[in-house]
Amino acid sequence: MAKYLVIVESPAKVKTIKKFLGSNYDVEASNGHVRDFPKSQFGIDVEHDFEPKYITIRGKGELLAKLRKAAKKADKIYLATDPDREGEAISWHLTKALNEDLSKMHRISFNEITKSAVKNSIKQARSIDMNLVNAQQARRMLDRMVGYSISPLLWAKVKRGLSAGRVQSVALRIIGDREEEINSFIPEEYWTLDGEFLAEGEKKPLLAKFYGTDKKMNLTNKEETDALLAELQEAQFEVQEVKKGERSKNPPLPFTTSTLQQEAAKTLNFSTQKTMRLAQQLYEGIDIKGNGTVGIITYLRTDSTRISEEADLAARAYIGKEYGDSYVAEESKISKKNQNIQDAHEAIRPTDITRLPVMLKDSLTRDQYRLYQLIWKRFTASRMTPAKYETTSVKITGNGYVFTVSASRVIFDGFMSVYTEEDEEKKKNSLLSVSLEKGMQLKLKALHPEQHFTQPPAHYTEASLVKTLEELGIGRPSTYAPTITTIIARRYVSKENKNLYMTELGEVVNHIMKKTFPSIVDVNFTAMMEGLLDCVAEGTVQWKTVVSNFYPDLKKAVEAAQEELEKVDIADEETDVVCENCGRNMVIKYGPHGRFLACPGFPDCRNTKPYFEKIGVPCPLCGKDVVLKKTKKGRKYYGCEDNPDCEFMSWQKPSVEKCPKCGSFMVEKGNKLLCSQESCGFAIAKEKKEEKE
Repeated sequence: MAKYLVIVESPAKVKTIKKFLGSNYDVEASNGHVRDFPKSQFGIDVEHDFEPKYITIRGKGELLAKLRKAAKKADKIYLATDPDREGEAISWHLTKALNEDLSKMHRISFNEITKSAVKNSIKQARSIDMNLVNAQQARRMLDRMVGYSISPLLWAKVKRGLSAGRVQSVALRIIGDREEEINSFIPEEYWTLDGEFLAEGEKKPLLAKFYGTDKKMNLTNKEETDALLAELQEAQFEVQEVKKGERSKNPPLPFTTSTLQQEAAKTLNFSTQKTMRLAQQLYEGIDIKGNGTVGIITYLRTDSTRISEEADLAARAYIGKEYGDSYVAEESKISKKNQNIQDAHEAIRPTDITRLPVMLKDSLTRDQYRLYQLIWKRFTASRMTPAKYETTSVKITGNGYVFTVSASRVIFDGFMSVYTEEDEEKKKNSLLSVSLEKGMQLKLKALHPEQHFTQPPAHYTEASLVKTLEELGIGRPSTYAPTITTIIARRYVSKENKNLYMTELGEVVNHIMKKTFPSIVDVNFTAMMEGLLDCVAEGTVQWKTVVSNFYPDLKKAVEAAQEELEKVDIADEETDVVCENCGRNMVIKYGPHGRFLACPGFPDCRNTKPYFEKIGVPCPLCGKDVVLKKTKKGRKYYGCEDNPDCEFMSWQKPSVEKCPKCGSFMVEKGNKLLCSQESCGFAIAKEKKEEKE
């Protein structure tokens, strides 16, 4: 009969760990949390020192009865939930739910599901770290306070089914602020100039970029550029300077949760949710032919770049054997960053570097294989030497003006023999095939001026939003994917071609949150709260101090909002569209996808229609009304009411004005009117236009 009971979170780990530990151990799974706040109540006793009220999660009664029965038979109980704050909290909840003598219960944690890691964790069993539990408890209570205080307010003022969250509302605001920045961006014209030069005896021209004089010179319009071209046509050109040098490119750090999500999005086109799901499968265990089920990567929720000494030595030995000693990084060169982390964790790495991706290809799905290969390559590269480049830079002068050209070639590939980032494709440069010396005369073959316009900041993608959240100190590695998933599922944000766009519903919620709860959606305040939770985890701040300081201000803001937000309540707005079924004037209603027209005679008349708001501008193509529409995913655009017969469409709001320069329709951007044809570039302030009228 088993003497010891091991309780893990996921049933996927049970067989694997049972196999590692043998017949003296019984292994059971808790299936995640077993206790939580009640859904139907606030769950926090504000009057009695913010005591939390926990109940058994619905549907977990039978499972807990099974765990209690197994616990009674065991001499020792090992709580082997995940090695993070949430895992620590689940272990603590299990001690409360099992009703066993605490001396029987021991906490173990392992960063990888391998035989050695699991067996070593048993030898290093410890008591539960209440600082970590309290940090997680405080986070859960802060999230509950925000969600259960503000969400009902949104139900009353906008529509049922909306929600607010401590981290999700900040993420929504970050996306909203970027949208405002993009919408108010005014493009500015600028020009670039490339010159083709020929050295004596050379057939292949050298392409150089115009720099200026002694100082960088910006070309802002065609007139300036044409004047410069006239001066350069007659100039005599020579090589003023040839500089040769060397530079190194350091290897990347191994993956954290955030950097894995970013790189998987960039190179594999995975969503954050998909990356975490696949990484969870690789961590929990893969059935490898001839080896049984084994975890092939370390724990996936981490903000540490630390690597264990054992894994580091194994990687060095492998690299030395397969690539040669010159490829093994010096120990001092391997950098450590992010000292403010839960450093019980390591970076995400393969559990065994000799388990090459190609060896596992038949045991993995295509997507599992691609993610494992990415992790393996990144970790291996992180233990290797820098890549070395030979660099050449040249200055070409003529008539007081300077053109520059630079090139580099790899002279030692180092870590790049294993791993090259997506945006590092090598660009060929003709400089490498031309022999140049100082004082050499060059013949100008051609000049290539090109008009450009400055571009607005890019829309957020899941990857860039994760990067921003991490840089701002908002959320934890475990929260990035659920946060993004939630705001998309709530239809506050739509995802189109990787980009995240604010929907009409998202704009309404974001406006209310910014106006009524400025501190909740304040980036610095949210980052400060994360810092306080880290202090709780370190034992330097009491968790109830954090919670008790937060709640009174929130309560006051909610009470004020209940009074002030009466006007935000969206009443049914009557339109001049007549219901063809019963003759009543149809009204505007709000649904999960935004506004639509409905008959006020509901439930007797159930007629509905799409609602398109007229903006008072005739269609530039056919003269009918331009209306505000939305894509299937909720992004706003302007189109003709006669679609599909008329194909007019614009992402920016069109104006009745025509461009005086080219005759195209104008669009509104911030306080300016711009020509819809980017190549035209005409712009005028709206105020000036109104004054003329």
